[in-house]
Order: sequence, then structure tokens, then C-alpha cells
Amino acid sequence: MSEVERMLQGALVPVEPPIAMSERLERRLTLITDAAIDELAEFDPRALRDPRRWGRLVAAGVVGLGAGGALIVVRARHKREAHGIKALRRATREVAGDARRRIKG
Repeated sequence: MSEVERMLQGALVPVEPPIAMSERLERRLTLITDAAIDELAEFDPRALRDPRRWGRLVAAGVVGLGAGGALIVVRARHKREAHGIKALRRATREVAGDARRRIKG
């Protein structure tokens, strides 16, 4: 291994973000997901007749899916006891359960 390769290998070692940063990210993603769910839950189906109102519904769906997907990944990374697919499944169940409770209540 050359000197340059050793230097690159040492410089490109993965670094775990601080716990506080991960928690802040999770809180913000949860807030964004909740806001999108609230917007979708309050949507009146009769408004679909007017195409001018579709933008808000589509935006809430896209934002909710994006933030929800990112939240699943963040929560899966936090769960150290489960790795890979198990962690993703568990995090998906948690986020989906939170969304269901939010819509119902």
C-alpha cells in the first residue's frame, strides 16, 4: 500500500455524528412528517374536483413520504440491536404506527 493510499484510508474513515445532532434530525423529521400527515388528514375529498387544489395535496404527499422515509432510515440507524433489514422493518413499523395514531387521533 502506498503512502497516498494510507493517507486516504486514514482520512476517509467513517465518523458517527454526535448523538445530539441525530436526535435533532429525528425531531425535525418527525415534525415535518406530522405536518404533512395533518395536511393530508384535513384534506376534503370534494376539493379534488378543482385541479388548482391538487398542488397542496401532492406537495403534502411528497414531503410526507420524503421525511417519513428519512425518518425510517434515521431510526433504523439508532437501533443497534437490529441490523440491516430487521432494523428497517422495525423502524418502518414505528413510523407507520405513529402516522396511524396521528391520523386517527
